[in-house]
Amino acid sequence: MKHHEILIAGFGGQGILFLGRVLAVAGMLEGYEVSWYPSYGPEMRGGTANCTVIISDEEIGATISDRPDVCIVMNEPSFFRFAPTVQSGGLLLVNISLVRAKCEREDLEVLPVPANDLAKLYLDGAEVTNTIILGALLARCPIVQRESAERALAECLRGKREKLYTLNLKALEVGWEFVEKGA
Repeated sequence: MKHHEILIAGFGGQGILFLGRVLAVAGMLEGYEVSWYPSYGPEMRGGTANCTVIISDEEIGATISDRPDVCIVMNEPSFFRFAPTVQSGGLLLVNISLVRAKCEREDLEVLPVPANDLAKLYLDGAEVTNTIILGALLARCPIVQRESAERALAECLRGKREKLYTLNLKALEVGWEFVEKGA
């Protein structure tokens, strides 16, 4: 049985909702039941943003998760708010470029990813930390296949943002390689 509840959190401008949408579309491409539930503050940039994505091979009853099995936190306020909610045995991805706090829980797998630093090092500082985190997530926990994520990126970037597809593919690779090389 496949059932993942993923919470993604950060601030506006980090591509939190986009990351969730890509995961949801990838899940749909693989034939799963999916739910994407965004939540954000009134500010366009700098305000809070989070979303819950549920990917399951069974019908989804609720679109919100109080106890996600996967949590991605892109900034420190999100770390303090959401890390305590992750299920025991779950996976917590932390953007350690912006989160200095350490997770004290011993019942989680914590994957520290310096997403902003990797973007500076390999992608000229491009604002694709969300896709770097996605690559790291899929390398550690194949919620969806990487190829499905690539197809979902193409779908989600269709139209005016199509020119960002190649950059996002590179970002996905950077995150994937970071984990494959021993993160």
